[in-house]
Amino acid sequence: MLRYIGKRLLMLIPVLLGISLVVLILIDLTPGDPARMMLGAQATQEKVDELRESLGLNDSLPVRYVRFIGNVLRGDLGTSLMTRRPVAEEMLLRFPYTLRLVSISIVISILLGIPVGIYAAKHRNTWKDNVSMFLALFCVSMPSFWFALLLIRFFGVQLRWLPIRGVTTWQGWVLPCVAMALGLIAVIARQMRSDLLEVVRQDYITTARAKGLSEGKVVYRHALKNAMIPVIMVIGGIFGTSLGGSLIAEVIYSIPGLGQYTLTALSNRDYPVIQSSILILSTMFAIVILLVDVVFALVDPRIRSQYVRRREKREEDRRKRGGEPA
Repeated sequence: MLRYIGKRLLMLIPVLLGISLVVLILIDLTPGDPARMMLGAQATQEKVDELRESLGLNDSLPVRYVRFIGNVLRGDLGTSLMTRRPVAEEMLLRFPYTLRLVSISIVISILLGIPVGIYAAKHRNTWKDNVSMFLALFCVSMPSFWFALLLIRFFGVQLRWLPIRGVTTWQGWVLPCVAMALGLIAVIARQMRSDLLEVVRQDYITTARAKGLSEGKVVYRHALKNAMIPVIMVIGGIFGTSLGGSLIAEVIYSIPGLGQYTLTALSNRDYPVIQSSILILSTMFAIVILLVDVVFALVDPRIRSQYVRRREKREEDRRKRGGEPA
């Protein structure tokens, strides 16, 4: 398993290098001059050219790419063109807000999505199942910003129960976390229902029922463990995508997180912030997917056995190539 993790970590290196290169190319193709935005429309072209030269914006794309990668390897994410503060320092202050928002949303979606999926599967092809899946489909189809604005209007403006912006108190986290969790609940519930219905058709479930076990024991003791395996993959995927998707909630509810920081940098053409933010988010996403794969292998013994068989086959092939008896 450690060998597998090490190989996956090595595979991340070319992926992250490719992502950083693509981001730099897209930034280079995007219209807009950060030097002009920093100095204002009234600045002379000589002043703009001088600032571009001092910031290194006139260098070729390969030179800027190598310089960025070299700085990252030294732990330096650069300096913001607009605030003139270190990007790493700004991100350390903002990332906890994004991580808290995503984590609470994922926890809510798991606590509600899995029971809803189990409930729908146990009452399959009934009105309870139809209503549950209709609501899930509705939540999946609606954009998250629409939910966010709807929650603000109802709970914040009309009822005045919760604040509509800022997270200085715990009440301020309620609306943004719920707005993010609604769509995730629907995704998990649909996946849970589909996997559970597939598992309950297996022969060992039929055998358990033939022994006289109640439907609850059949579902929770035998079927649920195997049905949870694909759901774990889904949870890991939505956790990774939510790191980047939190931007909408952060902007609407004025949360000083990493998503809002990146959006402001995009508006100001703040290249160091854009490159560093996307690189950090991509790294976090890749690490989450790796952790999910590890958990997936620990939960499902079939994957562990396949990995062992592949390793044994490689060792056998290596011995044969070396002329040693298998």
